[in-house]
Amino acid sequence: MGKFYLAQVNIAKSLAPMDDPIMEDFVNNLDRINAIADSSKGFIWRLKDEDKDEAARIFKDDSLIINMSVWTDLSSLFNFTYNSNHVEIFKRKKEWFSKIKMKYMAFWYVPEGYEPTFQDAKNRLDYLNTYGETPFAFTFKSKFTAMDSINYKPQIKI
Repeated sequence: MGKFYLAQVNIAKSLAPMDDPIMEDFVNNLDRINAIADSSKGFIWRLKDEDKDEAARIFKDDSLIINMSVWTDLSSLFNFTYNSNHVEIFKRKKEWFSKIKMKYMAFWYVPEGYEPTFQDAKNRLDYLNTYGETPFAFTFKSKFTAMDSINYKPQIKI
């Protein structure tokens, strides 16, 4: 078995277009927060230039902001999310984003060198929202391993 890493997606529905004054403070903090991620222990890759047309086509909503990244493990992602300066922006999410009724974050394992696609992300979020936490798609509430993921057979064909 080769190396596997943790992929994550989280989506947010913006209250306004990115150039609207409502979003200004969020936009002004993006480079700083991305730099924190890029230099965090365990960080491997992140989506840098979101293809808005492809994202809107797959998610069927052009007001969504989609963040995807790959980490060495769950604890590295957790530390970035909750134990770095990222948390100050995370706590302010209600200023810029509306509440999403479905689960908006999903994790899964990918082989070394693989960059998740928007379709991968949508499949994992849809699966998580339909079947709950499994080794195929999960959140911080579960501690599935890459081996759990490899051995898991999804209930539907993806």
